[in-house]
Amino acid sequence: MTTRTLILLRHAKAEIPGDFDDYDRALSERGNADADAAGTWLADERLRPDLVICSPAKRTRQTWQGVAIALDQGRNSRPAPEVHYEESMYLGRGGEVFDLLRAVPDTVRTVLVVGHNPTMSEVSALLLPDEQYTGTVLEMKTSGLAVHTGEKPWSSVEPGSMRLTRSHTARG
Repeated sequence: MTTRTLILLRHAKAEIPGDFDDYDRALSERGNADADAAGTWLADERLRPDLVICSPAKRTRQTWQGVAIALDQGRNSRPAPEVHYEESMYLGRGGEVFDLLRAVPDTVRTVLVVGHNPTMSEVSALLLPDEQYTGTVLEMKTSGLAVHTGEKPWSSVEPGSMRLTRSHTARG
C-alpha cells in the first residue's frame, strides 16, 4: 500500500479587515514571516507536496507563495508542485474539501491544502480515526499545520480515514 500524506495549512496572519473586501485581505508583516516559517518547517520535516489545493483569496495565495519560496530553497531540483486555486475553498466547508481530495489522482502522494478556518480545523478533526478523536475540536491557529496520513487511495478519503501524525504552528 502507498502511504498518502495530507497537509492542512491555515493561512498566515492577515491584515485587519478595512474598507476592502475580505477576499482581498493581504498578509500582515507577521503573516509573511509566518508563511516563510511554515515552509521552512515543511522543508525540515521533508514534507514536500506534489499537489497544492489553495483558496484563491489573496491571503491564502500569499501564504502559499511564502511557503513555496521557503520550500524551494532546499528542494534539490525537485519539480515545483502543481497548484490548483479552487473557488470552493474560499467559502466552502469540509464537504467541499473532501470532494476536492477525492478527485486527486492516485499517483499523487502528498497534498497540501491551504485554506481558512473554521474549515481547516473541521477537516482535520473529521479525518481522525475513532481511536484518535477525543470529541474536542482544536482550532488551528493562523499558520497552523496538521499532517495526516492514510493508506487508502484519495478517492476513498472520508471522515475517520487519516491519522494525525504531526501538527505545528509556524511563527516567524
